[in-house]
Amino acid sequence: MIRVDDPSPILCVAGPTASGKSARAVALAKEHNGEVISVDSRQVYRMLDIGTEKTSKEEMGGIPHHLIDICDPKETYSAGDFMRDASELIEDIRARGKRPILAGGTHFYFDALLYGLPEGAPTNVALRKDLEERTVESLMAEIKERDPRRAERIDPQNKRRLVRALEIITEHGQVPVRDNETPRFEVEWVILDPEREELRARIEARLEKALANGLVEEVRKVREYVGDARLEELGLEYRIVGEFLRGERSEDTLLSSLSTKVWHYARHQKAWLRKLRN
Repeated sequence: MIRVDDPSPILCVAGPTASGKSARAVALAKEHNGEVISVDSRQVYRMLDIGTEKTSKEEMGGIPHHLIDICDPKETYSAGDFMRDASELIEDIRARGKRPILAGGTHFYFDALLYGLPEGAPTNVALRKDLEERTVESLMAEIKERDPRRAERIDPQNKRRLVRALEIITEHGQVPVRDNETPRFEVEWVILDPEREELRARIEARLEKALANGLVEEVRKVREYVGDARLEELGLEYRIVGEFLRGERSEDTLLSSLSTKVWHYARHQKAWLRKLRN
């Protein structure tokens, strides 16, 4: 049993999408008498099951999982919310003599938990209106040009975060470096990083399965509930299928478009992992 006054490092399972993080976390929890804390910015939302490849009860294998299905998709769950909730869960899990195991692909959440949040900036209404009218590709390109360090860490498909980053960059010149570069918790990293071709095949298979299992119908229901503006913020699977539901793309392009976009996102995640190893 883990002593509360001398806890073992928290285990953090990180890797690109479709790399097998959820299964590895369950195996580690069984090995180390642990509980899993999801580090995923979308699995916190109810209704988002197929598109986020949410871990099923069967896949959990009896291991308690936290921060899954805790929010209505109309709500916004922030990195600050995660930092607070995950910190409390780590303390609670340790107090019960178990080991916290964090697993997921939202690397900004890992950063927030371990190092805190960067300094904010006041909202510029005119600037925000201009930024919100642009595409995620355009926003990401500007962040890469103006603040490459931040570009390595941000989710390139999360428009709300891209807009906020450019607001801060405009105010400060770049997203401020945190004062505290010492992690708030002692961490043991478990990194899953499949080779390029293996990962591409896994992504393709995952998306084929998602479409076969009803991804389009899931997005249809989410869209009816939250509306198109909010749907755009729920990740590329929901955005691209939403375009199909609005008649902006054909069904024949769904798999290829999803595969390309998810692969680009996975490459971004891999870049974060390379930085983590350095």
